[in-house]
Amino acid sequence: MILQFGAGNFLRAFVDLFVSQTGFDRIVVVQSTGIERAEALNRAGCRYHVAIQGFADGRVIDETEEVASIREALHAGTQWDKVLEAARDPELRWIVSNTTEAGFALDDADTANDGMPQSFPAKLLAVLLARHAAGLSGVTVLPCELIEHNGDRLRELVLEQAARWQISPEAIVWLKESCAWVNNLVDRIVPGPPKEHPLLGEDPLLLSAEPFAFWAIETTDEFPLKHPAIVTSPDITPYYLRKVRILNGLHSALVCHAVPLGIETVREAVEHPEVGPWLERLLTEEIVPVLEGRVDDPTGFGRTTLDRFRNPFLEHKLSAIALNHEAKVKVRLLPTYEEYRSKFGKEPELLSAILGKG
Repeated sequence: MILQFGAGNFLRAFVDLFVSQTGFDRIVVVQSTGIERAEALNRAGCRYHVAIQGFADGRVIDETEEVASIREALHAGTQWDKVLEAARDPELRWIVSNTTEAGFALDDADTANDGMPQSFPAKLLAVLLARHAAGLSGVTVLPCELIEHNGDRLRELVLEQAARWQISPEAIVWLKESCAWVNNLVDRIVPGPPKEHPLLGEDPLLLSAEPFAFWAIETTDEFPLKHPAIVTSPDITPYYLRKVRILNGLHSALVCHAVPLGIETVREAVEHPEVGPWLERLLTEEIVPVLEGRVDDPTGFGRTTLDRFRNPFLEHKLSAIALNHEAKVKVRLLPTYEEYRSKFGKEPELLSAILGKG
């Protein structure tokens, strides 16, 4: 069994879909914010569809999959006792989450393990303590928030909360040694319901997702869920580097180069007669050469990224990517510029132009 904190679109078109496709396990979903999605899932018998829509392998893809991996959906605010009951299920093996970056924080209101805690780390701690008190084995915790070293970070927060609650030394040892806190990286665009689809009037939980999906799990053990989108590695840092420098780097480069030309979306930019070839040159001549030998198949990942940009079902606004642009450039583009100069002893022409260098 899997206990899942979060009933949002991403997990439903990522983890829940993968589990449904493999028949690996059953999921109990916990919704902490609001109650509407948990109620909608239960009304639908916890079944819904995901429309896989996008461009890949040189063709437009528009396919639909049913998701049937969720057993029930609980509302933490009114069914906390049932959440703790799920925690004490001997079959529970995994806990997954996607509470956004805001969920990785403690709340001063959580002064004692009494009733439903406010913060996600405190909720998770209460769940784990209920399991420990029942004399059961530890579980694998897989936080899917887009935070580097997310497993390590969540473990730190849970242990900090445990110190606030003055948890017994035995329980602390159990949290540290019997539970596995797994760093992982997720990547898939899930924009929400499709704009057009035959099931729009029939399935209120219908979602769309791009064909691309990637889940890097940091482990030296065999991972029990087998899926084409899943890779395992003892160190997933290179996958973060690849994503930030190629996918995110190209996004920010388009803000620099395409927005001044009046281009509004990523797809419009990649299909533009001048910007499209410019973007491919930037990728192949300046970004990939810096990453070769450091990350897995940067050329192939770059080609896949350009295909993702061509998704005819997705209107990814450059204005959204432009938020916090200066801070993003410092992480996504400037290191590539500096490493190119260091590696090749010359200025990278395209990066120099958009960064105002030289």
